Amino acid sequence: MKALICDEPGRLSVISRPEPVPGPGEALIRIRRVGICGTDFHIYKGQHPFLAYPRVMGHELSGTVESAPEGSGLTNGQNVYIVPYLSCGTCHACRKGVNNACMNINVLGVHRDGGMAEFLCVPVGNVVPAGTASLDEAAMIEFLAIGAHGVKRGGITADDRVLVVGSGPIGMSAIIFAKARGAHVTVMDLREDRIAFTINELGADQMLIADAQAEETAKRLTSGDFYDVVIDATGNAAAMQRGFGFLAHAGRYVLVSVVRTDITFSDPEFHKREATLFASRNAQADDFAEVVRQMEAGKVPTRALNTHRGPLTDGPALFDAWLKPEAGVIKAILEV
Repeated sequence: MKALICDEPGRLSVISRPEPVPGPGEALIRIRRVGICGTDFHIYKGQHPFLAYPRVMGHELSGTVESAPEGSGLTNGQNVYIVPYLSCGTCHACRKGVNNACMNINVLGVHRDGGMAEFLCVPVGNVVPAGTASLDEAAMIEFLAIGAHGVKRGGITADDRVLVVGSGPIGMSAIIFAKARGAHVTVMDLREDRIAFTINELGADQMLIADAQAEETAKRLTSGDFYDVVIDATGNAAAMQRGFGFLAHAGRYVLVSVVRTDITFSDPEFHKREATLFASRNAQADDFAEVVRQMEAGKVPTRALNTHRGPLTDGPALFDAWLKPEAGVIKAILEV
Protein backbone atom coordinates (compact mmCIF):
# COMPACT_ATOMS: atom_id res chain seq x y z
CA MET A 1 0.00 0.00 0.00
CA LYS A 2 1.00 3.65 -0.37
CA ALA A 3 1.67 5.87 2.63
CA LEU A 4 2.81 9.45 3.15
CA ILE A 5 5.62 9.62 5.71
CA CYS A 6 7.37 12.55 7.38
CA ASP A 7 10.99 11.38 7.31
CA GLU A 8 12.23 14.39 9.25
CA PRO A 9 11.13 18.00 9.74
CA GLY A 10 10.47 19.56 6.35
CA ARG A 11 10.62 16.32 4.32
CA LEU A 12 7.66 14.16 3.23
CA SER A 13 7.86 11.06 1.05
CA VAL A 14 5.33 8.77 -0.60
CA ILE A 15 6.42 5.21 0.19
CA SER A 16 5.20 1.66 -0.32
CA ARG A 17 4.83 -0.64 2.66
CA PRO A 18 2.99 -3.91 3.34
CA GLU A 19 -0.73 -3.76 4.00
CA PRO A 20 -1.25 -4.13 7.78
CA VAL A 21 -2.75 -7.29 9.25
CA PRO A 22 -5.29 -6.75 12.05
CA GLY A 23 -4.54 -8.26 15.42
CA PRO A 24 -7.06 -9.50 17.99
CA GLY A 25 -9.82 -6.96 18.53
CA GLU A 26 -8.77 -4.81 15.58
CA ALA A 27 -10.60 -3.75 12.43
CA LEU A 28 -8.91 -3.15 9.10
CA ILE A 29 -10.01 0.23 7.73
CA ARG A 30 -9.59 1.41 4.17
CA ILE A 31 -8.77 5.08 4.74
CA ARG A 32 -10.69 7.46 2.45
CA ARG A 33 -10.17 10.95 3.88
CA VAL A 34 -7.51 12.52 6.10
CA GLY A 35 -8.04 15.97 7.56
CA ILE A 36 -4.93 18.10 7.98
CA CYS A 37 -4.63 20.10 11.18
CA GLY A 38 -2.17 22.27 13.03
CA THR A 39 -0.65 19.21 14.69
CA ASP A 40 0.35 17.85 11.28
CA PHE A 41 1.90 21.16 10.28
CA HIS A 42 3.74 21.32 13.63
CA ILE A 43 5.11 17.81 13.02
CA TYR A 44 6.17 18.81 9.53
CA LYS A 45 7.96 21.88 10.92
CA GLY A 46 9.57 19.99 13.83
CA GLN A 47 7.56 21.78 16.51
CA HIS A 48 5.60 18.95 18.14
CA PRO A 49 6.67 18.04 21.71
CA PHE A 50 5.54 14.39 21.74
CA LEU A 51 6.92 12.92 18.51
CA ALA A 52 9.85 10.96 17.07
CA TYR A 53 10.65 10.71 13.35
CA PRO A 54 10.02 9.16 10.91
CA ARG A 55 6.23 9.23 11.31
CA VAL A 56 3.18 8.59 9.17
CA MET A 57 0.91 11.42 10.26
CA GLY A 58 -2.86 11.56 10.11
CA HIS A 59 -5.37 11.44 12.96
CA GLU A 60 -8.47 13.10 11.44
CA LEU A 61 -9.68 10.02 9.65
CA SER A 62 -12.66 8.53 7.87
CA GLY A 63 -12.90 5.41 5.79
CA THR A 64 -14.72 2.18 5.18
CA VAL A 65 -14.54 -1.10 7.05
CA GLU A 66 -12.50 -3.67 5.14
CA SER A 67 -12.77 -6.36 7.81
CA ALA A 68 -13.82 -6.49 11.45
CA PRO A 69 -14.09 -9.17 14.14
CA GLU A 70 -17.37 -10.99 14.53
CA GLY A 71 -19.53 -9.35 17.18
CA SER A 72 -17.88 -5.94 16.81
CA GLY A 73 -21.02 -4.37 15.38
CA LEU A 74 -19.05 -3.21 12.34
CA THR A 75 -19.89 -4.39 8.83
CA ASN A 76 -17.73 -4.54 5.72
CA GLY A 77 -18.11 -1.46 3.54
CA GLN A 78 -19.54 0.65 6.37
CA ASN A 79 -18.51 4.32 6.51
CA VAL A 80 -16.76 5.10 9.78
CA TYR A 81 -14.67 7.70 11.57
CA ILE A 82 -11.72 6.97 13.82
CA VAL A 83 -11.19 8.10 17.39
CA PRO A 84 -7.38 8.39 17.25
CA TYR A 85 -6.61 8.24 20.98
CA LEU A 86 -5.50 4.73 21.94
CA SER A 87 -5.71 4.58 25.73
CA CYS A 88 -4.44 1.76 27.97
CA GLY A 89 -7.64 1.38 30.00
CA THR A 90 -5.77 0.58 33.22
CA CYS A 91 -3.83 3.67 34.35
CA HIS A 92 -5.00 6.18 36.98
CA ALA A 93 -6.59 8.50 34.38
CA CYS A 94 -8.36 5.66 32.55
CA ARG A 95 -9.69 4.24 35.82
CA LYS A 96 -11.20 7.67 36.51
CA GLY A 97 -12.80 7.70 33.04
CA VAL A 98 -10.46 10.38 31.70
CA ASN A 99 -9.00 8.24 28.92
CA ASN A 100 -8.21 11.32 26.80
CA ALA A 101 -5.46 12.00 29.37
CA CYS A 102 -4.31 8.37 29.61
CA MET A 103 -0.85 8.15 31.16
CA ASN A 104 0.22 5.73 28.41
CA ILE A 105 -1.74 7.23 25.54
CA ASN A 106 -0.84 6.58 21.93
CA VAL A 107 -2.32 9.06 19.48
CA LEU A 108 -2.47 7.90 15.88
CA GLY A 109 -0.18 10.01 13.72
CA VAL A 110 1.78 11.28 16.75
CA HIS A 111 2.97 8.51 19.07
CA ARG A 112 2.47 5.81 16.43
CA ASP A 113 1.89 5.80 12.70
CA GLY A 114 -1.43 7.25 11.63
CA GLY A 115 -3.78 7.27 8.72
CA MET A 116 -1.96 8.94 5.82
CA ALA A 117 -2.02 5.53 4.18
CA GLU A 118 -4.37 3.34 2.21
CA PHE A 119 -5.10 0.98 5.13
CA LEU A 120 -4.92 1.17 8.92
CA CYS A 121 -5.60 -1.34 11.70
CA VAL A 122 -7.47 0.15 14.65
CA PRO A 123 -9.01 -1.33 17.84
CA VAL A 124 -12.72 -1.80 17.21
CA GLY A 125 -13.53 0.46 20.17
CA ASN A 126 -11.95 3.36 18.28
CA VAL A 127 -14.01 2.81 15.12
CA VAL A 128 -17.38 4.57 15.06
CA PRO A 129 -20.08 4.29 12.37
CA ALA A 130 -20.39 7.62 10.55
CA GLY A 131 -24.16 7.42 10.26
CA THR A 132 -25.49 10.11 7.94
CA ALA A 133 -22.17 11.99 7.80
CA SER A 134 -20.35 11.97 4.48
CA LEU A 135 -16.74 10.78 4.34
CA ASP A 136 -15.64 14.44 4.17
CA GLU A 137 -17.73 15.35 7.21
CA ALA A 138 -16.62 12.27 9.13
CA ALA A 139 -12.97 13.27 8.66
CA MET A 140 -13.74 16.61 10.36
CA ILE A 141 -15.36 15.16 13.47
CA GLU A 142 -12.12 14.76 15.43
CA PHE A 143 -10.89 18.35 15.13
CA LEU A 144 -14.35 19.64 15.92
CA ALA A 145 -14.42 17.42 19.02
CA ILE A 146 -11.23 19.13 20.25
CA GLY A 147 -13.06 22.46 20.30
CA ALA A 148 -16.16 20.90 21.84
CA HIS A 149 -14.01 19.46 24.63
CA GLY A 150 -12.38 22.83 25.31
CA VAL A 151 -15.79 24.48 25.55
CA LYS A 152 -16.94 21.76 27.94
CA ARG A 153 -13.81 22.18 30.06
CA GLY A 154 -14.56 25.88 30.37
CA GLY A 155 -18.11 25.17 31.52
CA ILE A 156 -19.39 27.73 29.04
CA THR A 157 -23.02 28.83 29.34
CA ALA A 158 -25.29 31.38 27.69
CA ASP A 159 -24.37 33.82 30.47
CA ASP A 160 -20.71 33.90 29.52
CA ARG A 161 -18.73 36.38 27.51
CA VAL A 162 -16.08 34.29 25.73
CA LEU A 163 -12.83 35.27 24.03
CA VAL A 164 -11.39 32.74 21.57
CA VAL A 165 -7.76 33.54 20.79
CA GLY A 166 -6.65 32.10 17.46
CA SER A 167 -8.97 31.63 14.50
CA GLY A 168 -7.46 28.48 13.01
CA PRO A 169 -9.55 25.30 12.73
CA ILE A 170 -9.41 24.47 16.46
CA GLY A 171 -10.33 28.03 17.40
CA MET A 172 -13.16 27.86 14.88
CA SER A 173 -14.43 24.63 16.42
CA ALA A 174 -14.41 26.30 19.85
CA ILE A 175 -16.43 29.17 18.40
CA ILE A 176 -19.01 26.78 16.93
CA PHE A 177 -19.62 24.98 20.22
CA ALA A 178 -19.49 28.09 22.40
CA LYS A 179 -22.17 29.60 20.16
CA ALA A 180 -24.15 26.35 20.37
CA ARG A 181 -24.31 26.96 24.13
CA GLY A 182 -25.57 30.50 23.59
CA ALA A 183 -22.44 32.40 24.65
CA HIS A 184 -21.39 35.79 23.31
CA VAL A 185 -18.13 35.12 21.44
CA THR A 186 -15.32 37.52 20.56
CA VAL A 187 -12.50 36.28 18.31
CA MET A 188 -8.95 37.63 18.56
CA ASP A 189 -6.33 37.15 15.87
CA LEU A 190 -3.93 39.17 13.75
CA ARG A 191 -5.63 38.04 10.54
CA GLU A 192 -8.75 40.07 9.83
CA ASP A 193 -9.75 37.72 6.99
CA ARG A 194 -9.91 34.79 9.39
CA ILE A 195 -11.89 36.78 11.94
CA ALA A 196 -14.30 37.89 9.22
CA PHE A 197 -14.86 34.24 8.29
CA THR A 198 -15.75 33.38 11.90
CA ILE A 199 -18.31 36.18 11.99
CA ASN A 200 -19.83 35.54 8.57
CA GLU A 201 -19.80 31.73 8.60
CA LEU A 202 -19.69 30.67 12.26
CA GLY A 203 -21.79 33.32 13.97
CA ALA A 204 -19.06 34.90 16.13
CA ASP A 205 -20.26 38.18 17.59
CA GLN A 206 -17.25 40.47 17.76
CA MET A 207 -13.69 40.88 16.52
CA LEU A 208 -10.55 41.90 18.37
CA ILE A 209 -7.30 42.51 16.53
CA ALA A 210 -4.29 41.13 18.42
CA ASP A 211 -2.29 44.34 18.19
CA ALA A 212 -0.48 46.28 20.90
CA GLN A 213 -3.75 47.93 21.99
CA ALA A 214 -5.76 44.69 22.28
CA GLU A 215 -6.03 44.81 26.09
CA GLU A 216 -7.30 48.39 26.06
CA THR A 217 -9.74 47.57 23.26
CA ALA A 218 -11.01 44.52 25.15
CA LYS A 219 -11.46 46.61 28.30
CA ARG A 220 -13.55 49.11 26.34
CA LEU A 221 -15.61 46.43 24.57
CA THR A 222 -16.46 44.77 27.89
CA SER A 223 -16.99 47.95 29.96
CA GLY A 224 -13.93 47.04 32.01
CA ASP A 225 -15.04 43.51 32.90
CA PHE A 226 -13.00 41.50 30.36
CA TYR A 227 -14.03 37.88 29.57
CA ASP A 228 -15.62 35.15 31.67
CA VAL A 229 -13.85 32.49 29.60
CA VAL A 230 -10.72 32.77 27.46
CA ILE A 231 -9.87 29.87 25.15
CA ASP A 232 -6.41 29.84 23.61
CA ALA A 233 -6.04 27.95 20.32
CA THR A 234 -2.91 29.64 18.98
CA GLY A 235 -0.15 27.14 19.67
CA ASN A 236 2.02 30.14 20.49
CA ALA A 237 3.63 30.52 23.94
CA ALA A 238 3.62 34.33 23.88
CA ALA A 239 -0.07 34.42 22.99
CA MET A 240 -0.86 31.87 25.70
CA GLN A 241 0.89 34.02 28.31
CA ARG A 242 -0.78 37.17 27.07
CA GLY A 243 -4.21 35.55 27.37
CA PHE A 244 -4.16 35.76 31.17
CA GLY A 245 -4.54 39.52 30.82
CA PHE A 246 -7.98 39.18 29.21
CA LEU A 247 -9.57 37.23 32.08
CA ALA A 248 -12.43 38.68 34.08
CA HIS A 249 -12.44 38.29 37.83
CA ALA A 250 -13.59 34.71 38.56
CA GLY A 251 -12.75 33.92 34.94
CA ARG A 252 -11.74 30.57 33.44
CA TYR A 253 -8.79 30.14 31.09
CA VAL A 254 -8.75 27.07 28.82
CA LEU A 255 -5.49 26.15 27.11
CA VAL A 256 -6.32 23.98 24.12
CA SER A 257 -2.86 24.82 22.76
CA VAL A 258 0.24 22.83 23.60
CA VAL A 259 3.78 24.13 23.10
CA ARG A 260 7.27 22.77 23.70
CA THR A 261 8.24 25.34 26.31
CA ASP A 262 7.14 26.73 29.69
CA ILE A 263 4.58 29.47 30.02
CA THR A 264 4.44 31.92 32.93
CA PHE A 265 1.91 34.33 34.39
CA SER A 266 1.63 36.93 37.14
CA ASP A 267 0.53 35.14 40.30
CA PRO A 268 -0.81 38.30 42.01
CA GLU A 269 -3.03 39.09 39.00
CA PHE A 270 -4.18 35.46 38.72
CA HIS A 271 -4.81 35.25 42.47
CA LYS A 272 -6.77 38.48 42.87
CA ARG A 273 -9.07 37.39 40.04
CA GLU A 274 -9.53 33.94 41.69
CA ALA A 275 -9.17 32.66 38.14
CA THR A 276 -9.20 29.01 37.08
CA LEU A 277 -6.76 27.48 34.60
CA PHE A 278 -7.70 24.42 32.57
CA ALA A 279 -5.69 22.24 30.25
CA SER A 280 -7.80 20.72 27.49
CA ARG A 281 -6.33 17.61 25.90
CA ASN A 282 -7.83 15.64 23.02
CA ALA A 283 -11.55 14.85 23.41
CA GLN A 284 -13.90 12.35 25.01
CA ALA A 285 -16.71 10.20 23.68
CA ASP A 286 -19.41 12.71 24.61
CA ASP A 287 -17.51 15.43 22.72
CA PHE A 288 -17.57 13.34 19.54
CA ALA A 289 -21.28 12.72 20.10
CA GLU A 290 -21.86 16.46 20.54
CA VAL A 291 -20.17 17.13 17.20
CA VAL A 292 -22.42 14.61 15.47
CA ARG A 293 -25.52 16.15 17.12
CA GLN A 294 -24.60 19.65 16.00
CA MET A 295 -23.78 18.42 12.48
CA GLU A 296 -27.20 16.76 12.25
CA ALA A 297 -28.77 19.98 13.53
CA GLY A 298 -27.10 21.93 10.72
CA LYS A 299 -24.96 23.99 13.11
CA VAL A 300 -21.57 23.01 11.61
CA PRO A 301 -20.82 24.56 8.18
CA THR A 302 -18.57 21.76 6.96
CA ARG A 303 -18.63 22.88 3.33
CA ALA A 304 -17.35 26.32 4.26
CA LEU A 305 -14.68 24.87 6.56
CA ASN A 306 -13.26 22.49 3.93
CA THR A 307 -11.40 24.98 1.74
CA HIS A 308 -8.70 22.76 0.18
CA ARG A 309 -8.27 19.17 -0.92
CA GLY A 310 -5.96 16.95 -2.95
CA PRO A 311 -4.76 13.35 -3.35
CA LEU A 312 -2.53 11.65 -0.80
CA THR A 313 0.20 11.11 -3.38
CA ASP A 314 0.50 14.88 -3.91
CA GLY A 315 1.05 15.39 -0.17
CA PRO A 316 4.70 16.56 -0.31
CA ALA A 317 3.87 19.44 -2.65
CA LEU A 318 0.52 20.21 -1.03
CA PHE A 319 1.97 20.62 2.47
CA ASP A 320 4.37 23.28 1.28
CA ALA A 321 1.58 25.10 -0.57
CA TRP A 322 -0.95 24.86 2.26
CA LEU A 323 1.51 26.24 4.82
CA LYS A 324 1.63 29.60 3.08
CA PRO A 325 -0.75 32.14 4.66
CA GLU A 326 -1.79 33.41 1.24
CA ALA A 327 -3.22 29.96 0.44
CA GLY A 328 -6.10 30.75 2.80
CA VAL A 329 -6.36 27.20 4.15
CA ILE A 330 -8.91 26.57 6.86
CA LYS A 331 -9.41 22.82 6.67
CA ALA A 332 -7.56 20.79 4.02
CA ILE A 333 -8.42 17.16 3.28
CA LEU A 334 -6.29 14.52 1.60
CA GLU A 335 -8.22 12.00 -0.47
CA VAL A 336 -6.99 8.41 -0.39
